[in-house]
Amino acid sequence: MKKLIILIPALNEERTIMSVIKKIPKQIPPFEAVEILVVDDGSSDQTAVLAREAGAKVIKHQRNKGVGVAFRTGTAAALEMGADAAVNMDGDGQFDPLDIPKLLLLVIQGRADFTTCSRFKDKTLTPKMPKVKLLGNALVANIISFIIGKRIYDASCGFRAYSREALLRLNLYGNFTYTHESLIDLAYKGIEVEEIPLSVRGEREFGKSRIANNVWKYGYRTLKIILKTLKDYKPFQFFGALGLAIFIFGIILEAALLIYWLQTGSFSPFKFLGFIGGYLNALGILIIFFGLIGDTLLRIKLNQENVLYYEKKKIYQ
Repeated sequence: MKKLIILIPALNEERTIMSVIKKIPKQIPPFEAVEILVVDDGSSDQTAVLAREAGAKVIKHQRNKGVGVAFRTGTAAALEMGADAAVNMDGDGQFDPLDIPKLLLLVIQGRADFTTCSRFKDKTLTPKMPKVKLLGNALVANIISFIIGKRIYDASCGFRAYSREALLRLNLYGNFTYTHESLIDLAYKGIEVEEIPLSVRGEREFGKSRIANNVWKYGYRTLKIILKTLKDYKPFQFFGALGLAIFIFGIILEAALLIYWLQTGSFSPFKFLGFIGGYLNALGILIIFFGLIGDTLLRIKLNQENVLYYEKKKIYQ
């Protein structure tokens, strides 16, 4: 392996970006070169200037586009720079750059193509953070574990290592975040994913998190991530469960009307229950059908992305 790229998406991190960059090891065997790439996502402070002074290459977005877009910009640039592997981390100082070799070990050994720092796999390393964040992380991790068929303890950590193969396979769309989508995307493409327990600071030293700076907003976004993830990667289960629930509720209404008719010999004054029940039955079947269509579209998407992978290999060879 020749080149390692350290990718840091950053937004208004002027207080910490220099110290983070300077702590990154200059030599990490077996890599011949370690280069640092900061993607400034429209900062209004001196993040970009200070990152350059610290020795990093900087790509600057003219406006804030979201950490998901910044990550996509960074991974594309890493491939253009000839990365044999890449590590992404935040610029706020929550992750220790000296842990990069530990995070990379399985990738270097060829035992995994994608490793992610886990804050919760080893209970003794769980950082101090608000209970709502712990609950949100646990819920998302459980949903993603269900989707990919492998137990994941921490699906939201932004300290990760990728082989070149994993970088080429990545194909993301989200703007708000990338952590959940990238994990599922790579797992669905057969990339081996491993969690590495590491000690991480639970809260930022300065400023507020871009992702979780408000409890209610964090809860809403967590729920949105869960529902969108289920819809995109388990469409038949998502729409099937919803459609079946609606269909069964329609049956219950019709059964109640039937019982009333058997007892009284008349449908009045509850005749409307029959119409509502029939409508719900039809709606439930239609939603289940949407699930079947979604499952087919998912298979088409995965096939198209396999073609895209080979095109990217040609471009970045």
